[in-house]
Amino acid sequence: MSDTINRFIFDNTDVRGEHVRLEKSYRDILSIHHYPPGVANLLGEFLAAASLLSATIKFEGSLILQVRGNGEVPLIMAEANSERELRAIARDANEAMSLDFKTLIGNGQLAMTIHPKNGKPYQGIVSLNGASLAACLEAYFEQSEQLSTRIWLCADANSAAGLMLQELPSKAPDKDRWQHVTAIADTIQNDELLALDADVLLYRLYHQDAVRLFDAKPLIARCQCSRERVEKALVSIGQTELNDIIEEQGKVETNCEFCNRLYQFTPSDIAAMFNQNTTITRH
Repeated sequence: MSDTINRFIFDNTDVRGEHVRLEKSYRDILSIHHYPPGVANLLGEFLAAASLLSATIKFEGSLILQVRGNGEVPLIMAEANSERELRAIARDANEAMSLDFKTLIGNGQLAMTIHPKNGKPYQGIVSLNGASLAACLEAYFEQSEQLSTRIWLCADANSAAGLMLQELPSKAPDKDRWQHVTAIADTIQNDELLALDADVLLYRLYHQDAVRLFDAKPLIARCQCSRERVEKALVSIGQTELNDIIEEQGKVETNCEFCNRLYQFTPSDIAAMFNQNTTITRH
């Protein structure tokens, strides 16, 4: 099954895992923006990673992975929410030609931000010292969560996938068991991760271990933009600047950078945003 995430655990241990495969949702996101191959693949890894990480948190809201760097891609981000809806974007990346992570990202920071539906956002930041997104995320957990975590990510033109293993807090952690399951996972090939369903992949890796696989949960590409959110963004610009746009163009138009949906606002719409009943005089 594509576009699903599966949780699994190793019986009688404190190790859990998540497996994700994205096909249609990944291609739907890529169809909105025509990225170079290296950027598209990296965006797929971000989508897989955001899906894996959001599945480990019991909350209502969204999780955002974002990197700002000085490489060929100034900004790249992916978002997954508690409804298992995904979106992602890379800005100013159309000229990026590299397939190398460090060349694409350069020096900068990786931020993971959790936006609860009710409550204050939480953000953790780690430097981009790793040679891959997976390595940077593992460093984040080592630094911020102090949980042993291993992540495998890959993507091609048609699909993206990821696998995560995490050692849960325990008074007596079994380090030999942890080394065993991670060493086996290190043998996985990208084509296996991209092509195999969770049950097949886990059997191939751990047929001699007691692994319990939970039901798959669907993932979908769906933007969380709304007219209300766009209105809040426009208010932050200021009424004077918006009125100047209306005088010049007769209305305010803006597209969602994620899904490219067009939002239009009339002079009366703009006035209502600022609780005024004034009219705009066009010259």
